[in-house]
Amino acid sequence: MFESLSSKLQNITAKMRGKARVTEADIKEMMREIRMALLEADVNYGVVKEFVAEMSEKCKGADVTKSLTPGQEIVKIVRDSLTALLGGEEGSDKLLSSSTGFNTIILYGLQGAGKTTTAVKLAKLLKTAGKKPMVVSVDVHRPAAAGQLKVLADAVGVDCYIDPEEKDAIKIAKDGEGRARYMLCNYLIIDTAGRTVVDDELMGELKDISDTVNPTEKLLVVDAMIGQEAVNVAQTFEGAIGMDGFIMTKLDGDARGGAALSIRKLTGKPIKYICTGEKVDAIEQFHPQRMADRILGMGDVVSLIEKAQSNIDEEEAIKSMERMMSSGYNLDDLYSQFAQMKKMGSLKDLVGMLPGAAGKVSDEDLDDKIIDRQMAIISSMTKKERRVPSILNASRRKRIAAGAGVEVSDVNKLVTQYEQTAKMMKQFSNGKGGFKMPKGFAKQAAKMGMGGGMKGMAGMEGMLPEGMEMPSSGGFGGLFGRKNSVSDEGPVTPTGRRDRKKKRKGRR
Repeated sequence: MFESLSSKLQNITAKMRGKARVTEADIKEMMREIRMALLEADVNYGVVKEFVAEMSEKCKGADVTKSLTPGQEIVKIVRDSLTALLGGEEGSDKLLSSSTGFNTIILYGLQGAGKTTTAVKLAKLLKTAGKKPMVVSVDVHRPAAAGQLKVLADAVGVDCYIDPEEKDAIKIAKDGEGRARYMLCNYLIIDTAGRTVVDDELMGELKDISDTVNPTEKLLVVDAMIGQEAVNVAQTFEGAIGMDGFIMTKLDGDARGGAALSIRKLTGKPIKYICTGEKVDAIEQFHPQRMADRILGMGDVVSLIEKAQSNIDEEEAIKSMERMMSSGYNLDDLYSQFAQMKKMGSLKDLVGMLPGAAGKVSDEDLDDKIIDRQMAIISSMTKKERRVPSILNASRRKRIAAGAGVEVSDVNKLVTQYEQTAKMMKQFSNGKGGFKMPKGFAKQAAKMGMGGGMKGMAGMEGMLPEGMEMPSSGGFGGLFGRKNSVSDEGPVTPTGRRDRKKKRKGRR
């Protein structure tokens, strides 16, 4: 969503970061570029004007003029200002909770904003956190709405209450609440009806439902694709019913991000969740500071580790790390890492969370089909080839490439990346040229996602001996077009037979 804005702001801050002296002209030029970047991102004009004015004053302040690194100080001001614009203080983005232990969340929004799928996404997220949610559809105007909610809820194992025969939305809401309490659920999520435009009839019905169930939280589901119109919709709902926060949907599209940057400032209500795809797990809690860091290319390692912890099978990751350290690592383990990585979302999102990685890798190299291709190569191998990769000679690689529908060079790259990882882990485990892993390291590393192939996720770079670099290991190895890792032709055999022939010839 913030792709265009992010690249522009990163270029602007990069110019300032290394400056040992910052003049008023530098600040003025930077503010002009930031103003243009925000306006192009479809941010409300009034918000842009106020934001730039406040930031300009801070940049001219004493903190910058007295700093030994004024360029870095200005980058910090930009980051803090952007964080404030997106929501400010940490904690305002959390769901409210009732003292009774039973919480009711009503989702409002226009038709097509994604309320039904968002209701199930939120329920699944709460279920993963150890809660017991139930979803209810009170949409009596769209015939398929209740059925859609039921299908989605059953797919993720969440309780659902619908009554397709009942035409009174208020009665369904009341019955749904009773059912949720009877089932000992602690969260009730109500999916309401929507319209293509806001009208008095809709607002009257929604207000009656709210009065009946007395919700703990009233959230407006906003489509990020409608741009500044999202702010108008938010202000209309806030004036008629009152909101506690927002859920932004369709952030995986080509929306420029103006709605997210404007809605908090103009309504005073926080964005609580964002949806980044169609899948039921494509929802995450919105953290203003983390999002600001991602926009400025500073990464979001905390969210990356949280995503790894919630999606990676810890037991399997621990086994994989232990096999890597005991020289038992094979291509079955690598396949398992690829499979777990796929659960974490798109490569583009993951790389965007790595500090300094944004904009450094092309979209072409971040094609998610690359992982599917790597998995197809491993699947084309026999059980013995996966467990003993050293037998992969030229004829076997040719057969594997044909079976996976790829070039032999693709097979060579995968095998070479595997060999680099295995070699590095062997150094750790046998004490030659490295050091032995501390006790319990495998379990801790797996918890932080390193067993899933996330290079450097938990700061592993800093744990290596001096002079040793981290290769592109595990799941990310060779994914980003690292053609320098092996020639396109690749080795004739993994045993290096050709090299030995050359040596014998030289001795003669």
